[in-house]
Amino acid sequence: MRARVVYESMFGNTAAIAEAIAEVLGKHGTVEVLNVDAAASVAAPTVDLLVVGGPTHAFGLSRERTRRDAAEHTESPIALDIGIREWLDAALPVPAGRRAAAFGTKVAKPPWLPGSAARGAAKRLRRLGYELADDPVDFLVEGMTGPLTEGELDRARAWAELLAHTELDRIAHRA
Repeated sequence: MRARVVYESMFGNTAAIAEAIAEVLGKHGTVEVLNVDAAASVAAPTVDLLVVGGPTHAFGLSRERTRRDAAEHTESPIALDIGIREWLDAALPVPAGRRAAAFGTKVAKPPWLPGSAARGAAKRLRRLGYELADDPVDFLVEGMTGPLTEGELDRARAWAELLAHTELDRIAHRA
């Protein structure tokens, strides 16, 4: 299985989730993990599974303004110029049969807080022609800058294991 994990992260929480996912996927095949800035400058992936994730800003995927606002809360912002929203909006449609999954990070409290970068990314992936390998998943952080809520890295690894087995099974039955 060949996979690419593309993430947007401001405070390192989404990056940590992306790395945990890539670690597990790498046990089952070849995986490449890229910050969205780097992904914007490389060729479109020819992979079995594309996994995309970003932080929830203002109830959805970040925008330039929300990234600039978030950058005021850290001395070393990770992503400013391009986010998952812009990267996916610039992407070309894919051939039928391409698979993807979406994840996001969002503040744990209050639990009723609406919005999800994961759902926004999933919607854009479907528009591009991707079939989703699983429902979009949100991982929780303890406030705007984090850290991740206890157990979220383990939950990310478990989700990646599910994705890997689903995709390996699909590939085996396709052959």
